[in-house]
Amino acid sequence: MAATHDAPAPYSLEEGRELVWGARHVVESATSSPRFERGIAEERLARFKERRGVFVTLEFYPTRALRGCIGFTEPIAPLGKLLVEAALAAATEDPRFVSVTRHELESLIVEVSILTEPQRITARSAKALPRQIRIGTDGLLIRYGYKSGLLLPIVAVEERWDAEAFLDNLCVKAGLAEHTWKVHDVELYRFSTQVFRETEPRGEIEEVVLK
Repeated sequence: MAATHDAPAPYSLEEGRELVWGARHVVESATSSPRFERGIAEERLARFKERRGVFVTLEFYPTRALRGCIGFTEPIAPLGKLLVEAALAAATEDPRFVSVTRHELESLIVEVSILTEPQRITARSAKALPRQIRIGTDGLLIRYGYKSGLLLPIVAVEERWDAEAFLDNLCVKAGLAEHTWKVHDVELYRFSTQVFRETEPRGEIEEVVLK
């Protein structure tokens, strides 16, 4: 993980619209035609050159039931390129679901979460660790042995978790026992997100403000 640095400038609502529209284009193209070409999709998003992590989430409307969520924690490539890969994977490679079909497209909303680079969390003791977590601001990443897991900030808000519940569920997401975050040699990281999503399938785009 890189050293702490100044937070990147936020994206505008217009930029958020472009990103969500781009992600939807990938999902619709990939599920409607066997000839989907990444290169064409990446050209549409070529101006997003900043290296940022990104997740694409697909949910049923209006229930908000999850249909797919895949992304990149580390900023290993320009945002536009990673967005294409994340959208494609959310629609076709999430191991929890079968691939999205074209018949579902009218029932899905698309959400894009842009990540800051994860930073290591340090605390004097496991008891003090939950006080380091800011619900509504922090997403969490855990690494322990060969296992890892991530939860976006929006998940803790929607599930109404406190910091300990957030940490417990992070462990479960990684396939670990609930309280593994208390182990002395576990690696915990936090990051923040800027989130844009459709208000309805193919509808207006809003920036999601977490509370």
